[in-house]
Amino acid sequence: MSIPPREPQRQAVVLAGGLATRLHPRTLKLPKALLPVAGRPFISWQLERIASCGYSHVLLCIGHLGEQIRELVGDGSMLGIHVSYSEDGPELLGTAGALRRALDKLASTFLVTYGDSYLPFDYAAPLLDLQRHPEASGTMAVFANAGRWDVSNTAVSGEKVVRYEKGSADPWLDHIDYGAMALRREVIAELPLGEPLGLGVVQSRLARAGVLRAYRAKQRFFEIGSESGLRDLERMLQG
Repeated sequence: MSIPPREPQRQAVVLAGGLATRLHPRTLKLPKALLPVAGRPFISWQLERIASCGYSHVLLCIGHLGEQIRELVGDGSMLGIHVSYSEDGPELLGTAGALRRALDKLASTFLVTYGDSYLPFDYAAPLLDLQRHPEASGTMAVFANAGRWDVSNTAVSGEKVVRYEKGSADPWLDHIDYGAMALRREVIAELPLGEPLGLGVVQSRLARAGVLRAYRAKQRFFEIGSESGLRDLERMLQG
């Protein structure tokens, strides 16, 4: 794979600390990130794709069975990217809580994505958009889902996310969180340390404040959080 030159400050954070209960019993002894997909551990596919978009550094936030991820990925050199780690500790902190715990390792602007997402788009695009708009606190990748691949949770107007509400059946929410968002470090610094907290709370707050931009992805997302998602991704990767 040909990898373009890296930007020194281009950092991606992958949230890979969940329990993956929907995939039990396979994930009782194997972290979801290491599930085999098209002949390779999922995380190898994911990190290579992130690296191909010009990222120089990935911070992996790990928890459940995280030592297995460390053993496989190491410092990331075999995948062409530098990898470091932040651990949740004995209690799960949620997606935003894990970022707050990793605050001292975050760049001033960074991209955050989920440890079960594989996104066929330019992972650098939301980060570059945020860096071009100093008035914004974040740029969230969104997809015009209309309830097709999962329950839509986002309303977009022009270049902004104007509402984010997970689990709502409101038809006005016709977009979905694509699974990647660029944020400023100060957004995470404002969160309480050590308290379980999901990123959805942050997304809702930024949308209400009018400081969350929207980057519209064109292709459907893939995820390995379910058996059907695993099958769909495997079919796509096998071409």
